[in-house]
Amino acid sequence: MQFLLTAVNAKFIHSNPAIYSLRSFALSKEPTLAGTIGLAEYTINHELSAVLADLYRRKPDVIGFSCYIWNWTMIQDIVRELHKLLPDMPIWLGGPEVSYEPQEALRSLPEVTGIIVGEGEETFLALMRYYTKQGEKALTDIPGLYLPSGSTGTRALTDLSEIPFLYEDLSAFENRIIYYESARGCPFRCSYCLSSIDKTVRLRDIEIVKKELQYFLDQRVAQVKFVDRTFNCNYDHAMAIWQYIKEYDNGVTNFHFEIEADLLTKEELELLHTLRSGLAQMEIGVQSTHPETLREIRRHADISRIREVVAELRSGHNIHVHLDLIAGLPYEDYTTFRNSFNEVYAMKPEQLQLGFLKVLKGSYMYEKAAEYGLSYLTKPPYEVLFTKWLSYNDVIKLKKIEEMVELYYNSNQFRHVLPVLEKGFPDAFSMYEALAEYYEAHDYYVQTPSRAYRYEVLLQFAVLYLPEQEALLRELLTYDMYLRENLKARTGFMKELKEWYPQIQCFYEKEEAKPELLPDYRGYHAKQLMKMTHMEVFAYPVWQESGQEQKLPESAYILFDYHARDPLTGDARTVEWRIG
Repeated sequence: MQFLLTAVNAKFIHSNPAIYSLRSFALSKEPTLAGTIGLAEYTINHELSAVLADLYRRKPDVIGFSCYIWNWTMIQDIVRELHKLLPDMPIWLGGPEVSYEPQEALRSLPEVTGIIVGEGEETFLALMRYYTKQGEKALTDIPGLYLPSGSTGTRALTDLSEIPFLYEDLSAFENRIIYYESARGCPFRCSYCLSSIDKTVRLRDIEIVKKELQYFLDQRVAQVKFVDRTFNCNYDHAMAIWQYIKEYDNGVTNFHFEIEADLLTKEELELLHTLRSGLAQMEIGVQSTHPETLREIRRHADISRIREVVAELRSGHNIHVHLDLIAGLPYEDYTTFRNSFNEVYAMKPEQLQLGFLKVLKGSYMYEKAAEYGLSYLTKPPYEVLFTKWLSYNDVIKLKKIEEMVELYYNSNQFRHVLPVLEKGFPDAFSMYEALAEYYEAHDYYVQTPSRAYRYEVLLQFAVLYLPEQEALLRELLTYDMYLRENLKARTGFMKELKEWYPQIQCFYEKEEAKPELLPDYRGYHAKQLMKMTHMEVFAYPVWQESGQEQKLPESAYILFDYHARDPLTGDARTVEWRIG
């Protein structure tokens, strides 16, 4: 007998911890089940025919699908077609997409045998015992299921420390994100989030967590992404983990945490300041700064405190800060969202995610949709179309602005030119709004400029608003571009360097003879050094560096060292070289 647990992920780099957790828990409690539980993972980009062919080839006795908003449409198609090919095979569903209105899922998919509702580890174990004739004789005797005949009753929540470690064999996760869970539940009641339904926060035993984190560190995995909904809701738990990754840092692994910024204490901030640059990144869901909106979505955020915490986190230049906004929330119109955007943008995060409300089954937002005049997509991802306060036309505009933020802000490729460009507009939102209109007018949304050509496009746009600053804008774009990569060919907006070539050649010959600015390149010839690094000449007297204006001499020589990059930004190391 084989029960095949099946996941359909959004991208190849993603994995599905749920199916690994179900299998690991079942085998830890019932070793005799070894060999009876299989795993299959696909992505939403796979052809339906290829998935069907692979599942048919495996011919499992029972199959289960892990259902989320990103894969629900595809899973419905798979289930309907698979049932035609294997009509006698029981089909089970589980996951958040089917747990909150299971009767609707069964109504639309009569091919399905039943649904595992909510947490699945204990229920799946019981189901395996049923199919291997080691447990209950009837499905109706297993709590935690929803069958065509109705619910079989609720099941008590699982002790998180009882769930085995999922990653003893990392070969299945090569080049994929490692998701890790040290807590379940959330103490907050945000109306748009399913985590608010489970208000009981359960923690995994900290000694178990330390042992498992050490495994990741020993294996030197690139990134571990904690899926805890509010990682720092328990002070002792958070401090113990942050202290551990600091003490046993391997210099490679990065840890991602989703935190509540206004909960961070002075002690936590002091500890975070001591972490290696690039060791940790913090995702903070601001969502909105509009007081009426925050009250309505039951999110009691202290925006002033969040602003202080973000500034404190950024001051150490060692923590990547990711801030989130959600468009389409109640009581937020285009103008108030503009204000929210500007307030969050002013916090200068490394990444600003402009997301759109998704109306999830089971959430309080789902129940209040009619009251809010909230219209959303009928099919996943159930994204907002319009509300009482935000028109569909507004949503379209915000979608275009979101793309500009992704291309020009979140790429971190234009960090020095953007602060200057912003001076040509009343606020940051207006700049991205105008840039979105420029893209649309030039049909760039259809024919998206290449990464390199985006610099040219930004210059063309910028000189419309700051024509007197064109020389400075060209310098800043040149600087930003060379910070990220050692170009093989110069672009059209860059000046010729022939005039300064003798001095540049002289510099590299001196470094070959006696390395001073490039000590790590000892032994290389001058021509090799010129290929591996870059020397640029900036003739414009006013320079913008990290938001601060600095006076540099005419013809300032800046060396870009690509072997020594900033671990937080990825920028090349820069050194000013003075002749003489």
